[in-house]
Amino acid sequence: MKPGKQKVKIDGIDKKILRYLIQDARRPILEIARNIGISGAAIHQRLRKLEKSGLLVGSNFIIDPKVLGYTTMAYIGIFLDKAMSNPSAVKELEKIPEVLECHYTTGNWSILIKVLCKDNEHLMFLLNKKIQQIEGVSRTETFISLDQQINRQISI
Repeated sequence: MKPGKQKVKIDGIDKKILRYLIQDARRPILEIARNIGISGAAIHQRLRKLEKSGLLVGSNFIIDPKVLGYTTMAYIGIFLDKAMSNPSAVKELEKIPEVLECHYTTGNWSILIKVLCKDNEHLMFLLNKKIQQIEGVSRTETFISLDQQINRQISI
């Protein structure tokens, strides 16, 4: 947990609301209210409280990248020449739209990123012409994901 983030206490009703919304974020508030047995206004108040606490962070539509032609997902471990290179390397990685996630890690790599590419050729271009060209990157190690078998949020 990042410094400054407070732990949030949620009760049984909050958990029920969250479970409904995790299943389908477009589910009508009044339907949730009927199922739980409280008013729609009470649901709205609780949702505002959860948003204000930082527990709920936005609501998003999920785009299926395969429909847009992005079929290669890979995880790339990045070795930096020195730890001081991290902030500037991350700034450069932020400029690459194919980079979906970036993690500062323990272990062999300094950084672990998740990328999405159209195909292996696109991945090779990304590695050779963009990522490995970043100042401070000494080498990379790439793992191609053959299939995402589990995709879920934390359970409430």
